[in-house]
Amino acid sequence: MPSANAKSLSETSRTKLKDAINQLESFLNQYSLNQLIGEETGDEAQTFYKGLLSDLRHLLVFSEVSVEKLGVLLRRPNFDNDFAERALYDVYHQCVNAFFYPKNECYSEDGRYAYTGQDAIRFRFKPVRDARNIVLSVSKIYEELRDELAYYENDYMTQRRMQGQK
Repeated sequence: MPSANAKSLSETSRTKLKDAINQLESFLNQYSLNQLIGEETGDEAQTFYKGLLSDLRHLLVFSEVSVEKLGVLLRRPNFDNDFAERALYDVYHQCVNAFFYPKNECYSEDGRYAYTGQDAIRFRFKPVRDARNIVLSVSKIYEELRDELAYYENDYMTQRRMQGQK
């Protein structure tokens, strides 16, 4: 991949991740488990919100680590294309995958809705509006990252293996 493309992808990925971080951090700082559960009774709501908060915290940490890596990369006087490709691979496989395949499966992407103009994210339990809004808001960011970094889903590691590197 040309280094100019890797550099521009690194810059845009960093910017998008910073936007997602700001939204996630604001939400996680503002809401607690008890606030989200509210008047709901039963274990289902508590299990759902515990899982959702846990997944969003993991996503936040993975995104912050990636922003730091990309920041180090972009501050270097000489752009290191190999480091950039590895960092972009990590963005795809840690951040994008953490969003679209959350550990607790509180939500999932239903591809059948992707082309209808409707939200493709489906929740396991009907969340409060603010919880729903944060997931749908950052989904747009991670969708764009997934589209831009699709090369790193498979081709990057295949190329590295062919070169005899890990």
